[in-house]
Amino acid sequence: MAELLARGVVEGSFEPATIYRDGYESAPPALDELILIAPGADAAALKKAAERGVVIGEGANLARRLDNRSANDVTPEVLAGEAEAIARKHGLSVDIIKPERAAELGMGMFLAVGRGSDNPPRMIVLRSGEEGAKDPLGRRLALVGKGVCFDSGGISIKPADRMEEMKMDKTGACTVIAAIATVARLSPGRPLIAVAPAVENMPGSHSTRPGDIVKAMNGKTVDVLNTDAEGRLILGDAMTYAERNLGATHIVDVATLTGAIARAFGDQVTGAFGTPQEFYDTVARAGERAGERYWQMPMVEEYRHDLDSVYADLTNTGSVEGGGIKSALFLREFVTVPWVHLDIAGTAYFRKKTSYAPAGATGVSLATLVELALAQPSRVSS
Repeated sequence: MAELLARGVVEGSFEPATIYRDGYESAPPALDELILIAPGADAAALKKAAERGVVIGEGANLARRLDNRSANDVTPEVLAGEAEAIARKHGLSVDIIKPERAAELGMGMFLAVGRGSDNPPRMIVLRSGEEGAKDPLGRRLALVGKGVCFDSGGISIKPADRMEEMKMDKTGACTVIAAIATVARLSPGRPLIAVAPAVENMPGSHSTRPGDIVKAMNGKTVDVLNTDAEGRLILGDAMTYAERNLGATHIVDVATLTGAIARAFGDQVTGAFGTPQEFYDTVARAGERAGERYWQMPMVEEYRHDLDSVYADLTNTGSVEGGGIKSALFLREFVTVPWVHLDIAGTAYFRKKTSYAPAGATGVSLATLVELALAQPSRVSS
């Protein structure tokens, strides 16, 4: 409770209006001191727990600040630069994959999404710990976050209503970048990987068109029926890279992926998918400890045929019914290790101010990822 209280106080102090406005006077007051009263508790343990909560809260606010920044401020190149600065600050290794190298690696889906923009894509890779090292649970855990710095929908352009919110389509990337930095603060050198494919999805003379066929890094061909189903394309290549090139043994992806999940659960519950069940349960326990709500969705095998294509191995979208499930089935085509998909399309940001948080990015799932990365064998087995 001490940890969650301290974290809540830190997260409650965040105000996105201060990002671009000097002297903003309606922000929450700065807190100089927090006193927790717990008769009979161990003061040292209480202080340690509260300090842990402060660090996690600061990590969530780091993700929120990045996420709330506008698309003309944070391009894929800028997000990569921010990641490099965070890596230097926290002793992380960093690798930024530019388009030429991505093409050599065969990242056809990733490159297809960014073709219409003048701002070229970047695949951001951060790592803590020694190369090839595993954590105390024997895992080489990779966190993969969707980083669409602006999503117009591409040629399959979105309606104008609320399109300004699509600067938030980079939430997953901001979250995994902040999560690995937070883990580095709490447990320096702990093995962890973060991969953030960053793109802009824009209409243009070089944009991918509906009906184009692209080849994924794992060799599968994809018939792009709708260019607004772009997140799953960049995530697929990022997960393949994490597994094949970085040796990930377990993967969690975080993405503002489908309107279907947002319509089903609103802004308080994140839809989650995973296989095998044992790994999903491990992630769910981390979410419980973090105080975040998830609801497991089924992987309905009968829906897979809706992704069949006449021309390719699969399409990037099917009929609208069961859209959240079908997006997860698509992603599963690009991972062979234990994997969990967190669809934060509804929970990534609030459209209106609440009694406990401003409008804008919420920092959702960061605490879950941190708890998952820092889990010890005894905690998991319990």
